[in-house]
Amino acid sequence: MNFAASHDVAEHNANLLLAALPPQELAQVLPMLDQVKVEAGEVLSEAGEPFHHIYFPHDSLISLLGVAGGRLTLEVGLVGREGMLGATVALGHQTAQVRAVVQRPGSASRMTSSDFRAEFARNPALQRVLYRYTDTLLAQAIQIAVCSRFHVLEARLARSLLITRDRLQSDKFHLTHEFLAHALGVRRVGVTKAASALQQQGLIIYSRGNIEILDPVGLAAAACTCYEIVKDASVGALSSAFV
Repeated sequence: MNFAASHDVAEHNANLLLAALPPQELAQVLPMLDQVKVEAGEVLSEAGEPFHHIYFPHDSLISLLGVAGGRLTLEVGLVGREGMLGATVALGHQTAQVRAVVQRPGSASRMTSSDFRAEFARNPALQRVLYRYTDTLLAQAIQIAVCSRFHVLEARLARSLLITRDRLQSDKFHLTHEFLAHALGVRRVGVTKAASALQQQGLIIYSRGNIEILDPVGLAAAACTCYEIVKDASVGALSSAFV
């Protein structure tokens, strides 16, 4: 393998789904992939509209938002380096089921939907990894839906911050009140009150959208049990997919 090829592999291997492919299978996929930059707030897919590209995040983070009435939203999942945006294309869906908004800017590997469908049809390794990942996305969406119906906002916010922390592997990140309000399906004043409560307990610092988790253990105690359920499902499913 020449230097250029090995450099391309290293770039795209920043995504764990791509890194899970056997070397010979990844080599077949590489010519279809472009490394792109995605910006905070960028909409990568819109509910009800056709998928044009599939994204495999590296250090970026994508929020998946269910949409009602064209404007009411609720976060039903997060996609980071452990996953991909557009997995349902492999299942025959031509249009997006959720709005996908970049939560944290960064880089990603991208391919066209048509290339992805063709590659999925011929690549058993890709099929195995993505079927397992799709199961994880479904489990995540179900648990978050239950959480949104039955748990108080403060616990839901703690759960959301912890999942973001896990995806980014960092205690510091940026999330505006507006973004959190869309993600949690509440008004901005609700986010302000819940964040203030967590801050008063010494669990986080939240100022102008800059969040620092001071006490991850304490924040986990403040979160509902949905956090551990989503975390365990993701770890279990993805670890077995990468065997």
